[in-house]
Amino acid sequence: MDEIDRNILRELQNDGRLTIQDLAQRVGLTSSPCLRRVRQLEQDGVIEGYRAVINPEAVGRGFEVLVSVEVKRDREAVETFEAALQEIPDVIEAYRLFGSPGCLLRIAVADLTAYERLWIERLTTLSGVTEVNSQIIMKRIKEPRGLPVDR
Repeated sequence: MDEIDRNILRELQNDGRLTIQDLAQRVGLTSSPCLRRVRQLEQDGVIEGYRAVINPEAVGRGFEVLVSVEVKRDREAVETFEAALQEIPDVIEAYRLFGSPGCLLRIAVADLTAYERLWIERLTTLSGVTEVNSQIIMKRIKEPRGLPVDR
């Protein structure tokens, strides 16, 4: 991957809807070689996909919570727990961690009442869960803007 590829990645992370013509102009290429590079980055798995960034408030999910979860430390319990998370759409991110807590979730729901219902009816009832701790997000200080692609 050279500096032009890195520039392509930077530009697409800033605006995934750029036309190939606009992207090519921004990175100093003509359209055909730019398109070839983008397709190669996609084929190589460097670019995994394209998404729209949605305002959580606009879709009724402006209440976000970071939740640390402890799960029994055996393979079956962890696998069962992780599979169950896939079926809960309110869990928008999930990470297995080394140490404690064993798992960190990011949850987006409508309000505190919706989160309480999710906590009582789903999170605390998941197989293998031994502890659930919640941290309500007061304010986003830095939005996700993509990965640095410097060397």
